[in-house]
Amino acid sequence: MPGMDRLLTIDEYLALGETEPGYSELIGGRLLMSPSPAPGHNKASFRLLAQLEPQLPPDLDGVQDVDVDLELVPPDEPGYARRPDIVVADRAAFERVNEHGGMLRASEVALVVEIVSPGSKRIDNVDKRGEYADAGIPAYWIVDLTAPVSLVAFHRAGEFGYQDSGAVTGVHTSVEPFAATIDLTALG
Repeated sequence: MPGMDRLLTIDEYLALGETEPGYSELIGGRLLMSPSPAPGHNKASFRLLAQLEPQLPPDLDGVQDVDVDLELVPPDEPGYARRPDIVVADRAAFERVNEHGGMLRASEVALVVEIVSPGSKRIDNVDKRGEYADAGIPAYWIVDLTAPVSLVAFHRAGEFGYQDSGAVTGVHTSVEPFAATIDLTALG
């Protein structure tokens, strides 16, 4: 891929186009490649989004595996783009991307969800938690498919980043950033 010998901006990352196989993220201008998630991971993501969608407020929409510009640096500097398992964002933001290209911006996102994969526990719980909080994303959920399936919900706590509610099994009920009830047993 062109540009891999130097740090990339968000625009340069976008210019690379879709990657096959697997997926990529941009961290500090460095392109990180990962294999595609396992089938169980993808099934859980699909099932979670299917539960979320009918509960979303009319101004929000959800999608799986889409790039988000974390907006942590100016556009001309090496960028940060993550591809959460699920993104809930302003419906207008999805329309903007569909019509004009680009990617979702952290400032347009209400919730990101990561489903823990083998080897991603630290990245999901430490690296992404810090990046999503620094980006100002109001809510972050981490789903662990290890039995019993659990969900930890994080919400912004001002200058202190995220505060978590503790791991929940069975049924998760949220009020922020929108009201939703999720049957975690249906994800496994």
